[in-house]
Amino acid sequence: MKIIGGPASQLLASRTARALGKEPVLCEFNRFPDGELYLRIADETENEKVTLIQSTPTDSDLVALLQLIDACEGAAEINVVVPYMGYARQDKKFKSGEPISARAVARCINADRVFTVNIHEESVLEYFPCPAEDLDAAKLLGKYIAGLGLEEPLLVAPDAGAGNLVNNVAGDLGFACDFLQKTRLSGDTVEIKTKNVEVAGRHIVLVDDMIATGGTMAESIRMLRGQGAADVYLACVHPVLARNAAVRLFNAGVKDIIASDTLEKAESRVSVAPLIAEALQKL
Repeated sequence: MKIIGGPASQLLASRTARALGKEPVLCEFNRFPDGELYLRIADETENEKVTLIQSTPTDSDLVALLQLIDACEGAAEINVVVPYMGYARQDKKFKSGEPISARAVARCINADRVFTVNIHEESVLEYFPCPAEDLDAAKLLGKYIAGLGLEEPLLVAPDAGAGNLVNNVAGDLGFACDFLQKTRLSGDTVEIKTKNVEVAGRHIVLVDDMIATGGTMAESIRMLRGQGAADVYLACVHPVLARNAAVRLFNAGVKDIIASDTLEKAESRVSVAPLIAEALQKL
């Protein structure tokens, strides 16, 4: 199997290839004077089994993935790994005339098999024109958190809906888990507290699948610190961290931000390469 990384996932593709005992295939990426993307795979893929690894946080990254798939048209088998899939959050029509953007994107990815990592809505997997599987990076985050040496950390979901992710991160590590609950005290006053466990004196790790603007998390961090939490960490699979999100979170008092390399950012401490390699080895 040949491992080929797109422009958004060069490091992750290299780590995955190493986990499989292989050398990643080199690609050339450039732009024409009019801004159009040019790429070239610097190796033969004819009659080969290939795996393309490319996150699609931007429209340009999606185009790059489609170009990579087309460049491998003679391959015997094409597996596509989309660690972070852009547009996955719009999985239904909210207003008349809107597209189901997740469906539009998924239908474009024509391969033999697709893997995603903690996709925002698992229902999106049904839109791919081939078998699709979502991989769960929760245990990798849990292992990293365990290595921080925190005394009896409390893992907290931002809401009840993210409770499953938090429980999966905790796994069999023995971490206590809870979720945040909003209570409206008056017309303009809302209280945010953990549902079951008092946070005073505890090390808190807020866990979510992705952090985008960081606004809600920043508010939660301030509330938890105000309730006497010792330190508040933030852990997520996908560190979108748009615009000034990281600064906003540190200004709110976060101790550190822990994320995976589905998006390659400074906060990407946890690699999902072992997770992807394990899935590919089963093929």
